[in-house]
Amino acid sequence: MTASAGRKGARGRIDKRQAILDAAFTVFARRGYSQACVQEIAEEAGVAKPTVYNHLSDKETLFRHALEAAAEAVSADNLASVERLRDPGDDLRAALEDVAYRMLRVCCDERSRALRWLTYAQVARFPDMIEVVQSRTSSRLAEALADRLARLSLAGRLRRCDPAQAAGHLLALLTGPMEARSLLGTRKVSAAETRTVANAAVDTFLRAYGPEPR
Repeated sequence: MTASAGRKGARGRIDKRQAILDAAFTVFARRGYSQACVQEIAEEAGVAKPTVYNHLSDKETLFRHALEAAAEAVSADNLASVERLRDPGDDLRAALEDVAYRMLRVCCDERSRALRWLTYAQVARFPDMIEVVQSRTSSRLAEALADRLARLSLAGRLRRCDPAQAAGHLLALLTGPMEARSLLGTRKVSAAETRTVANAAVDTFLRAYGPEPR
């Protein structure tokens, strides 16, 4: 086998594994853990059932890895949103409102809602998954946001503050009202409503953390 063929084979195996994990998450979200079966996951992924077992040994392993993969995908979307603050431009309020809106859209999309539901629904069976998912989603987001806010504070665009605390306050201003409007994720919130929550959160945040008057 040539090196090129070997690389293609490895790439194909990785792609197939990802397809299985995506399919597993879809089926678990649709059926729940107890009602989901490996055969349905194989059909969703477009592979044979033995192929699923070749990549992931059993249903429990499938569940764990599917949630971890979904959490990583959610994290990537959130980090891309926060990256907007690397170069916020002259209008910091507008940049923060844009980032807040993007983070809320990620929080309320189907994948994020399914991830939260599956994690909480199976807490008795998989208690460790709460920490696994949170470390990849909310904790990672809070750290990235704190880093950006620290840089803005050092640049004099926000007042001196504890950046981790400031990030926690901004996230609380976003998630609290959104949970209320969405009825804990059971009601679809429109883009206009999401924008309202984002703008109100940023307004309150800047009243607390805006730069000191010169």
